[in-house]
Amino acid sequence: MSEQDTGQVREVLIRYYDGTERVARIVDQEVPYPDGKLIVSRTDPEGIITHANQAFVDMSGYSREELIGTNHYILRHPDMPAVAFKGLWDTVAEGKKWQGFVKNLRKDGTYYWVKATVIPNIRNGQLVGYTSVRRKPSRSKIRESEALYATLM
Repeated sequence: MSEQDTGQVREVLIRYYDGTERVARIVDQEVPYPDGKLIVSRTDPEGIITHANQAFVDMSGYSREELIGTNHYILRHPDMPAVAFKGLWDTVAEGKKWQGFVKNLRKDGTYYWVKATVIPNIRNGQLVGYTSVRRKPSRSKIRESEALYATLM
């Protein structure tokens, strides 16, 4: 039986790029991504959530009121290497679409995997925010991502 299957609990200090930090309860248990659902959110240029669809609310475990106005990094799982997010931000800063596989942290400490696409929102030549659409990833891509991310920690 793997650690994931046992649902072991640990507390981890998570430090975010803006200097804030929090202690998060991490439960090593995956919540399966539901078939046929798209998670959609929008943020302002600083990553503050301005829109969350119902699938996002449901999968994150947060209420819509808790999500709106909060930085999107609240979902960052400590198993995700910072370099993975650097690639995302470097790509979207160039005005390009980014795609990748992300392990997200739910409010209850469990996690879920997504295939994410992040698109810069440009209006009248100005960046006004980002739209992120997440889909169900394949198990093979999750395994590949886990192996890669373990080497980057």
